[in-house]
Amino acid sequence: MEIKREKLVERFMRYTTFDTQSDGGNSQCPSTPGQMVLAKHVAEELRQIGLDEVHVDKHGYITATLPSNSCQQVPVIGFISHLDTSPDMAGTPVKPRLVKDYDGQDIILNAESGIVLSPSDFPELKTYIGQELLVTDGLTLLGADDKAGVCAIVSAMEYLVAHSEIPHGKVRIGFTPDEEIGRSAELFDVAAFGAEFAYTVDGGELGAIEYENFNAANVNVKIQGRIVHPGTAKGKMVNALNIAAEWQNMLPAGQRPEYTEGYEGFFHVNKLSGNVDSAVMSLLIRDHDRQSFEKRKALLESMAQTFNMKYGSGTIELEIKDLYYNMQEKIQPVMHIIDLACDAMGAVGITPKTKPIRGGTDGARLSFMGLPCPNLFTGGHNFHGKYEFLPVPSLIKSAQTVVEIIRRVKANSGK
Repeated sequence: MEIKREKLVERFMRYTTFDTQSDGGNSQCPSTPGQMVLAKHVAEELRQIGLDEVHVDKHGYITATLPSNSCQQVPVIGFISHLDTSPDMAGTPVKPRLVKDYDGQDIILNAESGIVLSPSDFPELKTYIGQELLVTDGLTLLGADDKAGVCAIVSAMEYLVAHSEIPHGKVRIGFTPDEEIGRSAELFDVAAFGAEFAYTVDGGELGAIEYENFNAANVNVKIQGRIVHPGTAKGKMVNALNIAAEWQNMLPAGQRPEYTEGYEGFFHVNKLSGNVDSAVMSLLIRDHDRQSFEKRKALLESMAQTFNMKYGSGTIELEIKDLYYNMQEKIQPVMHIIDLACDAMGAVGITPKTKPIRGGTDGARLSFMGLPCPNLFTGGHNFHGKYEFLPVPSLIKSAQTVVEIIRRVKANSGK
């Protein structure tokens, strides 16, 4: 099948002009106005393509339908991506650039600032010699996470509408806000979406299909010290910052993100603020194994008790909030949807790569809400930063995979 390269690239580059970084400090949904602007733009695009039941709600969630053109009764399936981009790096103005026929050498992203995308730092670049790459200007992220996913889904829908000779069942489309700050599934109406299963198109390198992710919890450690003038502090001062340092040093050595990979879990202290009198530490707990995940939480509870015995009751106040769980638990009973995706990839010339996600996706939470939802590749690399890049052939393959999955859904695909 031919997904037109020029239109795909133009669509993605147009999406990057929308400022859609989400904001974890804003409790409204969407958390930033640019997400709603993009939502309305994409919704109008879906209407022009010819999809039915295109709707944008007040929170920026888009839903749409590609009606069935088949005489068979087949399962309703869905495809989901998110509209927002990460707040981790400057996200505007994004100035994407197309590198044609990549030669395997350094790519100068910004000569003035000396910012270089180099295969010596990112050896995976060598995989894409001879291909077209979309890159940043070194001053912002690119936004392929997940505007590439939105682009792939919209392009796949456009192809299927234009090729009505391809029989297919009913397909539901969903685009969500605020995924990057962990909220996108909160207001997603699974029942109204009406799919038996779905795929998030929100993954990385070519061929990746993911149905195992971290169990995740966020932790706040509130530390109460006692401030006394340092000249008369002996036996009286309790320095909250010293306690914070002691707390971090008690966490298991080697179980940090920078030392772990694959199925290995970690503790990650990612924020500390305060003074001698009081401090707040934020940390992440991540583990693929549910039992190990619970043991990690229990360890922190035990540490809190130890510190309160050592420094006095109320020194440590612990808040642990579970965010999401490993979707494997919900995907394992319906592994036919993984087989379906792998077969579709094979049909368009891709070798599937199943691997655990060292993070989470919309699909993890949606799977526990009753919508089994593994994650498919978009082709991008180095998300959330200035070294992000997107090989154009991989983005085309992402769109082709969506089409092929839809084409291959049969009457028994939901059983």
